[in-house]
Amino acid sequence: MAVPVSPVHSQWPDTLLQKAAGIRLIALDVDGVMSDGTLYFSASGDELKGFNILDGLGLKQLMAAGIEVAVITGRRSPLTEKRMTDLGIPHLMQGREDKKVALLELAETLGLPANALAYMGDDLPDLPAIRCAGLGITVPNGYWLVREHADYCTRAAGGSGAVREACDLLLSAQGKLAPALAPYLLEPGQ
Repeated sequence: MAVPVSPVHSQWPDTLLQKAAGIRLIALDVDGVMSDGTLYFSASGDELKGFNILDGLGLKQLMAAGIEVAVITGRRSPLTEKRMTDLGIPHLMQGREDKKVALLELAETLGLPANALAYMGDDLPDLPAIRCAGLGITVPNGYWLVREHADYCTRAAGGSGAVREACDLLLSAQGKLAPALAPYLLEPGQ
């Protein structure tokens, strides 16, 4: 059975797909990428954060396909830790202001060259990591300078399925999207 191609997927340029084909790890910022970037605090000071469920399944599909997933964030948040634990994301680096250094440390630990890394962020602290990665990804609600330097800007906004779009890009470029979607396209009774 052929996997349907969404309008977003059919318009990925060949140069982008070529870069995405060699990615072995994607590292993500949290606020503005995995969430909409809004910080909510209760009257008692408790932090609240929303994560998009579409992104979570996309990340699980990446990991199942053998692509490493990491989160590098400048803030420390127990909510972020809980969400990444729930998703089974093995690499969580919180309180890291220099995201490029954190990304390169992770790459060294995993034995990966820079061209095998993707980084997805939305603001100036993410820019050095985006520029050093083999594939830099951002979101349309990100800072303008970050959008100018990224290889790809998702159509979906941060916190609204942008991470899932990036996951689909990587899976598609590596010929792994169809196998990831196939279980959901089985005919009734199969």
